[in-house]
Amino acid sequence: MLGIVGTVPEENFPLIEGTAILDKNHIIIDNKSIAVNRGTPAMIAAAAKTLQYMDKPNPYCYLVGDIGNGKGCKTLYKHLAANFSKIQLKTLALHYFQPDVNLFKEFLAVINSISDRPTLIADAGFMYVAKMGGDASFFDLFTPDAGELAYLSDEKAPHPFYTRGFILHEENQVPELIKRAYLHNNAAKHLLVKGAIDYVANKNGILGTVDSPQEEALESIGGTGDTLTGIVSALIESCLNIKASSLGAAKINRLAGSYANPDPATQIYDIISHIPQALEEVFQN
Repeated sequence: MLGIVGTVPEENFPLIEGTAILDKNHIIIDNKSIAVNRGTPAMIAAAAKTLQYMDKPNPYCYLVGDIGNGKGCKTLYKHLAANFSKIQLKTLALHYFQPDVNLFKEFLAVINSISDRPTLIADAGFMYVAKMGGDASFFDLFTPDAGELAYLSDEKAPHPFYTRGFILHEENQVPELIKRAYLHNNAAKHLLVKGAIDYVANKNGILGTVDSPQEEALESIGGTGDTLTGIVSALIESCLNIKASSLGAAKINRLAGSYANPDPATQIYDIISHIPQALEEVFQN
């Protein structure tokens, strides 16, 4: 089963866990209905759509409300450390979260104690805290954009705000940033770098790229990076290897966006609804 950990940007949203059910443009977890906007809810919805197509169980999710002060995240870190080993997961995707190195390491110790530990995927805050704690190589896949990759590649930066100016997060710098991240052991075993060109890499170099279709209107629609992480997590859960999952997810995400005929008013769920069509094209060709 695929597990997903993340946050909802609401201060009073309670800590919940359970299997996510996709109901139109909402996900339902533990009788709590959550609108599918950008962020973790978009990731969960994209994963659920993909898993449904692949005939796999819906994702098991751990969510908490946090508006950026870290209060909710600390509560969920402690809950995970105390309860995570009770659920058997094959894949675990960690999404938007407030970094806390000490609590993260307690949770990581629990994961490490599991004899058959899940494949570990991290986006956003979990990539940051993994780097901060020197634990990046423990992960199987990171899914950064170019800006997040610049932080990973800066061996001296203690926080993304302090990424040194000479390390540019421009698209044409991505291959060099990938090399730097691996040189200083600040990358997962694989990277899926999101951008105008999507790069898949490991310590040996670039494994492949995806750059089409391209839809300029998608640049103003928040959440397409979240859907990519959801799709790749679901494909890995469906037993594709990480390279194939990453390249496939990049193509599927782009196709779903293209099928939505996007304009600036397009909502992220409009794109998510086209994931099955994109999966069909990729896996039938």
